[in-house]
Amino acid sequence: MRLRRLLSLPSLLLALNISALAAIPGVADHAPNFTLPTLGGTTLQLSTLTGQGRVILIVLRGYPGYQCPYSLQQFNDFQQYAAQFAALNTQIVFIYPGPSPNLVSEATDFATTSSIPGNIHLVIDPDFTVTNLYGLRWNAPSETAYPSTFIIEKDRSIFSVQVGKSHGDHPSAADTLAALNGDTPATKQP
Repeated sequence: MRLRRLLSLPSLLLALNISALAAIPGVADHAPNFTLPTLGGTTLQLSTLTGQGRVILIVLRGYPGYQCPYSLQQFNDFQQYAAQFAALNTQIVFIYPGPSPNLVSEATDFATTSSIPGNIHLVIDPDFTVTNLYGLRWNAPSETAYPSTFIIEKDRSIFSVQVGKSHGDHPSAADTLAALNGDTPATKQP
């Protein structure tokens, strides 16, 4: 009996080094607010950006031992469409998650472009704080986060959610623009 009390679910999760994840926010849910550091040494707060208009929130895989080519492809794809998103008063936030040591260096290597458009932001998520807050931690060997895309309205309600089940399972910039222009929001979760 004593052993059962010592190994409650939270204790067991801690002992096994498994994070208790929050539920993934869905369509019409209120997006949890966060403040994360940028590569430039400032911070970015979700509520500040949503106060200005819509936000596309993209959780990348980060550095699971290598730079994820699918994340890099998505980052470049959205940069090519930056002007179309800006015309819709939409900011794009890429979250680069990972353990704190070397995270800034890895994210800097990821963002190889010297000039990122003004409506695109790359923030780091040290120790998976926001990844866990959004229930997106892919807690398997050589994994970091489920590739995920949220369209968040000005009031922080979620218009669309797509959570990938594999590394390259994410919407393109063109698909995301189509959703912003009135197509039915898609919801896909693992």
